[in-house]
Amino acid sequence: MTSGQPLPQDREPSLTIAQVAERTGLSHDTLRYYEKAGLIERVGRTTGNQRRYEAADLAWLEFLLRLRETGMSIADMQHFARLRAEGDATVADRLAMLREHRADLDDRIRALRRNAAALDDKIEHYERLLHERQPGTDETT
Repeated sequence: MTSGQPLPQDREPSLTIAQVAERTGLSHDTLRYYEKAGLIERVGRTTGNQRRYEAADLAWLEFLLRLRETGMSIADMQHFARLRAEGDATVADRLAMLREHRADLDDRIRALRRNAAALDDKIEHYERLLHERQPGTDETT
């Protein structure tokens, strides 16, 4: 992550908030919220105080999106981000969090599959009912 300090002029171009929003699908407001909420560290700024995201910032945002899409709460994402900011001493804690989150995700996937199967059964039931009630249908087919 980059610090909140102005970026040196000789660096290769970084991404604007608009470019990051386009790449991630996050709104400008959400990106600002993520920074304010401590999910991402303060990003670098130009001398004109415009946010500039580096490749590492984008990679971290993409990982946060994975956590969010798989149902991790904002509070847990914030906890994970704080642990990450503390460095290598927290690797075991981060690993434990991810393992627990993965186990929860596996449970939800199993539940979704059961629910999908129940829906499939009900869909087949209603399709049979419609087929049986249509005039002119041959009951032998």
